[in-house]
Amino acid sequence: MTDTPGPPVLPEGSPGPRGPEPRLDRPVTVALQSIGRPNSIVRMYDFGDDRYEWRRLFAEAFGTFLLVLAAVGGGVINARFGGQAVPYTARVVAPALMVMAVILFMGAVSGAHLNPAVSIAFALRGDFPAKRVVPYIVVQFAGAVLATLLLRALFGQQGSAGLTLPGPGISAATAMIWEIILTTGLVSVIQGTASGAQQIGALAAQAVAAYIALAGLFGAPVSGASMNPARSLGPALVFGDWTAWWAYLVGPVAGGIIAVGIARILRGQGGGASGTAAASGTLGTRWRPGRISDPGGSRGPERSG
Repeated sequence: MTDTPGPPVLPEGSPGPRGPEPRLDRPVTVALQSIGRPNSIVRMYDFGDDRYEWRRLFAEAFGTFLLVLAAVGGGVINARFGGQAVPYTARVVAPALMVMAVILFMGAVSGAHLNPAVSIAFALRGDFPAKRVVPYIVVQFAGAVLATLLLRALFGQQGSAGLTLPGPGISAATAMIWEIILTTGLVSVIQGTASGAQQIGALAAQAVAAYIALAGLFGAPVSGASMNPARSLGPALVFGDWTAWWAYLVGPVAGGIIAVGIARILRGQGGGASGTAAASGTLGTRWRPGRISDPGGSRGPERSG
């Protein structure tokens, strides 16, 4: 007795009795290629296109608003409810977690600088167009002022709560030096996780948040661990308290500049593709079918609907 032959085994995609077998690996391939690449299968927009500038500026204003809401709000709410409502550790960690959330949800739109010192440093590094620095700084300060105005309207002014000030017995000069040191580390982490082989995608948000939290835990008693002129000077303007204001302007900016020099030593000249994309944002906002390896799109930038 001979074995009865079964149906022939055809290569994938070969015509059979019912036509070609469908290829099932395409969705899997797209999904695997998109891992760690936010907005990788969307229509990408040219960051140099001024039509989309309002999106970037709105993102920076809104992101800084949320950051200052957490950073200033922790102190204001704690003072409003008797000084025990928000523990010290929570007041330090809350801004770090907010920065991580903001980077993750809008970093692809504007780069999520949220900090004039970061914008200046990215421009000096060659990763960010110099013409966009001033508009970014303006909206960052606007976001900080609006957040503080909201807190003041809701909870009133609670003395110096929410401000970044030198600690007891700490001079303005010492606070400034401390801010230089802390900001040098912060901007080094930001630029390092956004450049070349160190570009680690979404994990960069966690690295930045971890640094802000750790710097605050040991640095806040000295200077408030601001590391951000908008975070310090926006509330100072609203609350009318300009104590040691220059330390929180000069310190973070100087620290950012030093970090640019460190980045040059560690990684050479800036302006690479990964650093520019991280600093500038990609503005990917529309899903589209087709290849994901064409970031500019074959038809060029298009308006989102």
